[in-house]
Amino acid sequence: MPELPEVEIVRQSLDKKIKQKKVKKVIVRNRNLRFKIPQNFASFLENQKVIRVNRFSKYLILKLSNDSYCLLHLGMSGTVHIINKKKRSYATNASFYGSLTLPGKHNHIEIIFKNFKVVYNDPRRFGFIEIILNYKSLKKRFDHLGPEPFNSKFNLNYIFSFFKNKKKNIKNFLLDQKFVSGIGNIYASEILFSSKINPNRKAYSLKKKDCKKIIYYSKKVLNKAITEGGSSIRDFKNTSGSKGNFQKNFNVYERIGLNCKRSKCSGIIKKKIISNRSTFFCNTCQK
Repeated sequence: MPELPEVEIVRQSLDKKIKQKKVKKVIVRNRNLRFKIPQNFASFLENQKVIRVNRFSKYLILKLSNDSYCLLHLGMSGTVHIINKKKRSYATNASFYGSLTLPGKHNHIEIIFKNFKVVYNDPRRFGFIEIILNYKSLKKRFDHLGPEPFNSKFNLNYIFSFFKNKKKNIKNFLLDQKFVSGIGNIYASEILFSSKINPNRKAYSLKKKDCKKIIYYSKKVLNKAITEGGSSIRDFKNTSGSKGNFQKNFNVYERIGLNCKRSKCSGIIKKKIISNRSTFFCNTCQK
């Protein structure tokens, strides 16, 4: 599933292309995504100008000229393709699991602008699109989610208080979107490695210095991933056709059996299933 850095790269790509552009036409080919697309989706979006593309957690948010919003979640396999009418090029792919070929049967939505169109493709159909009528409703839509790692609310007092008397392990907390929004399996493993914290460690056992490390490295790892264009698992590319590079910086993710990259550490990267998720960590330096 695309995590915060990959969704942010998609946001940047889309914002650059569709900001201040007017929607000419919308074609809905299949309404049956995770949640059924509203019957009035096409008429609602047509003739609206996209003011900008925002993001919260793993959600893309299109702010429209009538002060409403279009919410998009990519799910497991959702991809966004920007196709120029003249060039008919598929290299302008702003998706996490993308491809230079675009299977037409999975093209569920086309948003058509003057000289290009944005296509939403989703083979597994776990993604979804929603209409949000106003800012108040938008804020309420995210009430169940915790703060992003970049938010000032994700601070020492919040984390340390949250972990008090909690027996669940720290890896599960980093994946819990009610605790912190946007972190997925890849970056949870990388953040815990940088913090030198074992993913199976119980949350209540963490000291304040451990919590400070989690705050610091959450920001550092995610910022680095965004700077590197995200992690290209399979064929993630941005709208210029460039792949992400953060996978070259993986310290533990999918490095099972390899030596720890940390200097003066003789550990080996191990894999363990925690709550049905593959977890990677160093068996020596992560305590």
